[in-house]
Amino acid sequence: MNLFLLYLLLFKAVITSFSGMASLPIVRDDFVVKRHVLTDRQLNTAIVAGRTGPGPNGLYLVSVGYFAAGLPGALAALIALITPAFLIIPLMSWIGAYAKLPRIRGAIRAVILASAGLLIAASIPLTRDAATAPLAVVIVVVSFVVLAFTRVETWWVMLGAAAVGLGAKLLG
Repeated sequence: MNLFLLYLLLFKAVITSFSGMASLPIVRDDFVVKRHVLTDRQLNTAIVAGRTGPGPNGLYLVSVGYFAAGLPGALAALIALITPAFLIIPLMSWIGAYAKLPRIRGAIRAVILASAGLLIAASIPLTRDAATAPLAVVIVVVSFVVLAFTRVETWWVMLGAAAVGLGAKLLG
């Protein structure tokens, strides 16, 4: 894949999302659905790699770049991740004067809600690809319930799911 195109696609995903995982629908659409550069399995692997290590949630994009174009792709993805940080400072000084206006606040809330809806829509095919065995389905459902209805930290749920999966692998 062309490195400049890879950079532009990942930059678009980063610049149009509010947090790391909010870029997932854009990334899936560009790399899995439209261009067929990645499979859902590779995107799942990239997400796991990005979420397992410390740091921001958006680091999965470096793995996406790696899967798309090797080490140069990972570097292009890293540059796409850090570019907005250099652009946001002048932008925030300009927006700061208008952030208290009700219409601006409403627009920001609407974008956040739309982003959440897109994230759910992109997660469904990825879940279908990852949850192929009955135990995996149980882990997904239990993890969702625990995260949605309790205040348990995400890393405890990930650790528990990993322990259950590893235990099943060792016993089976």
